[in-house]
Amino acid sequence: MLKAIILIGGPQKGTRFRPLSLDIPKPLFPVAGLPLIQHHVEACAALGNLKEILLIGFYPVAQLQEFVNDMQKQYNMTIKYLQEFIALGTAGGLYHFRDQIRYGNPDAFFVMNGDICADFPLAELYRFHKQQNKALVTIMGTEATRQQSLNYGCMVTNKDTNEVTHYVEKPSSYVSTLINCGIYVFSLDVFPVIAEAFNAKQEEYYRNGNGSRDTGYIQLEQEILSPLAGTGKMFVLQTSNWWSQLKTAGSAIYANRHYLELYKTRYPERLYTPSGEGGCAIIPDVHIDPTASVHPTAVLGPNVSIGPGVSIGPGVRIRESIILANATVEQRSLVIYSIIGRGSRVGQWARVEGTPSDPDPNKPFAKMDNVSLFNSDGRMNPSITILGCSVSVPSETILLNCIVLPNKELSRSIKNEIIL
Repeated sequence: MLKAIILIGGPQKGTRFRPLSLDIPKPLFPVAGLPLIQHHVEACAALGNLKEILLIGFYPVAQLQEFVNDMQKQYNMTIKYLQEFIALGTAGGLYHFRDQIRYGNPDAFFVMNGDICADFPLAELYRFHKQQNKALVTIMGTEATRQQSLNYGCMVTNKDTNEVTHYVEKPSSYVSTLINCGIYVFSLDVFPVIAEAFNAKQEEYYRNGNGSRDTGYIQLEQEILSPLAGTGKMFVLQTSNWWSQLKTAGSAIYANRHYLELYKTRYPERLYTPSGEGGCAIIPDVHIDPTASVHPTAVLGPNVSIGPGVSIGPGVRIRESIILANATVEQRSLVIYSIIGRGSRVGQWARVEGTPSDPDPNKPFAKMDNVSLFNSDGRMNPSITILGCSVSVPSETILLNCIVLPNKELSRSIKNEIIL
């Protein structure tokens, strides 16, 4: 029997994802028509011997309960949300809820960061973990460029045994191009290791008064993985499957593209295919919610997701974009490399356009860089255009490389600005 833990953080995390996270928790942001962490749940549910999924974070229960109930019904398995009383870090939450994780004596448990988007090779990862003698943890790793690797946990390995001999989280100088994907398999024997870190922090605080009172805050990467490197108990499975992090809104466009591509082979029913004369023109791949209204003269694609209750008018052209629930795009408008927020409206003959922010849109395994919004001379870098919820773009205007916070009614064309 296996379990899975999805670490989802809380509302004070994910600030780089604003304004999209201002009205909806980041773990529930829809990518390719599904809430972000539903892709995690779906990958876990595909494993026949995985019996329970635990979501750990510090969002209010009310924000997650409906999603949890829906997932339990849809996948017919036990799914629970465990709310932290305070942010406990990536390992602190595991230790705090260790009794719930160990209940039923699972053979092992997966741990997955909630901001990961990937073609999850969980069965392969578990098989690899079982093959390693006395492995406490197996990490899923992938290859990055030298520059990109500085933003992730970097690993040095024994090429013959795949043992991790050295681990550094976000190093200040180059260590390795093999990076941590934020997806793990743990043996239950890891809990004594976490307990040692917890007890050491408590002892240090009560003996010397050093450090934070919050001794329960434990960082998995720095306080657990780094000391385990070189002990013969930590291994890595390197994968070439698609993987990225959803840190910025721009990375949502990138993730949307690749999830839609995965649908072609795994869930083709989620992709829209015109039937008869009433369908709009499609350039694959496109997902359209059944409750959306799309005029037959509209042209959508490639890589477009249309949410529930959306209205797309005559002659509209949309590509490389996500249109969220109940938004309206009126006739003859153009939307490119943009995210249109919930309940927002784009007027007639308007142009909403952004600039792709991933390093190379044609490179399937490119990692998202943590690029600043502004360059050295204070000007805003080109980015995808984002409309928060309930934003109104007037007819016959152009919005280029802009971020607009919720509940704004624009009155003119705007370029390279953040509208507060």
